[in-house]
Amino acid sequence: MVAPVGLFVVIVVLWDLANTQGWISDLILPRPGEVVVAIYEHFADALIWPHLGATLFETLAGFALAAVLGVGLAIAAGASRPLRQMIYPYAVTLQVLPMLSIAPILISAFGFGYTSKIVIAGLIAFFPIFVNALTGLLTPDPDAEELFRSLRVGRRRTFTALLLPTAAPMIFAGLRIGLTLALAGAVVAEIVSSQEGLGFLVQRHSAQLNQDDAFAVVLILTAMGLLLYGAINRADHTVVFWRHAAGLPAMTRRREKRVLRRLTTARQKRFP
Repeated sequence: MVAPVGLFVVIVVLWDLANTQGWISDLILPRPGEVVVAIYEHFADALIWPHLGATLFETLAGFALAAVLGVGLAIAAGASRPLRQMIYPYAVTLQVLPMLSIAPILISAFGFGYTSKIVIAGLIAFFPIFVNALTGLLTPDPDAEELFRSLRVGRRRTFTALLLPTAAPMIFAGLRIGLTLALAGAVVAEIVSSQEGLGFLVQRHSAQLNQDDAFAVVLILTAMGLLLYGAINRADHTVVFWRHAAGLPAMTRRREKRVLRRLTTARQKRFP
């Protein structure tokens, strides 16, 4: 933790030095103090909250759309080879398609409200979620798979007890990437056409040459992205606890406490 903080301090010092020495014009790169004041003013005036709420809603809704479609299609494609061969080329095509070029078309089709922004955010976030989930489902532990097959375990039980737990780390890796891409997609859509949102604020401040305000909104967007990434990372540690060495003892202690409480309750009922 010390190293990242130290690097941040060095960057800020060099940033301020560049402005002080006149190496970079204030019109291009405002001073750190001015950006901090701009952030305070955005929150103090309470004008930032509707825009922040709009971007957050578009991001989470687009991410939810991408997660449902990505994981759902990955499960279907993992269970059916013909379906996988049919879906995968279109998923790759969607990934390589420049979203900025079709954003105006999607906005014209879905309107200027939230729907178009959610669709764009979902499309951008879809591919990493789909690919990671599909990769995880197609690469189970071969020894465990052979054991399940020798015991003649059904397909549904094999999926819930073997394939899904094995794929969970890859699924969460895709979700982490997808969530950050959903935020980027929502901002891009707001820049293309919107009257609210943090992307709209960045565009408006930049057009008015208010670089300190523009940098302030960018830093707010960065903080939002870090918080969202931290939330999905926390969910990863909670759900896929067996991948994290620190989580195993904690999980064991919690289960031990639950068992002891049940035994104590049963003993009290039997011997009041």
